[in-house]
Amino acid sequence: MRIPEELRTRRAAAIAVVALIPVAGAALFVGLHQAGRSDLRDQLAAQVTDILERSTPAEHHDHGHEFGEQAGRVVCAVDPFGFDPPTATTTAQVKWVYARHMCAITGPGAGWAVSVRASGPIAVRLGDPPLVRVPTPGAGYPERVRQVIPQRYQEEAFGEFADEDAIEAARQRFALVTAR
Repeated sequence: MRIPEELRTRRAAAIAVVALIPVAGAALFVGLHQAGRSDLRDQLAAQVTDILERSTPAEHHDHGHEFGEQAGRVVCAVDPFGFDPPTATTTAQVKWVYARHMCAITGPGAGWAVSVRASGPIAVRLGDPPLVRVPTPGAGYPERVRQVIPQRYQEEAFGEFADEDAIEAARQRFALVTAR
């Protein structure tokens, strides 16, 4: 008995739909998982930014930042590229954040473009009190980065600051602070 063409077409379409359901489900799961990771990174960026901006210039000096004799407020942009444990899904589960940062200090007549800044990879242990580890600049800097940043994140540690929105937000906060 021969199956009519229309029935074969419908059967093939039904099989294709059933076969695609797991693929669509996996894509949705990956998308939601990535969105969750992005939300977590945004939350960690905000938390680390707050830690850095609440630090005094003296504390920044202890972190390895040299802002000179300028007195002012520190304004930072943070771009997380990893955290420990890497399986964490909430900020409460995160112990360490690894990020690129850029901090500038406000001062009389200093605009963002001419401000004294410090940037590079950092490791921040969340907790009370938090601990900020910044590789000191100078000869041997790459090795000091490798001592602060776990191997699985070292490629990102040497990468470029990727979050232009974070830098723009820092520029705007800097302008607000210096306008007062």
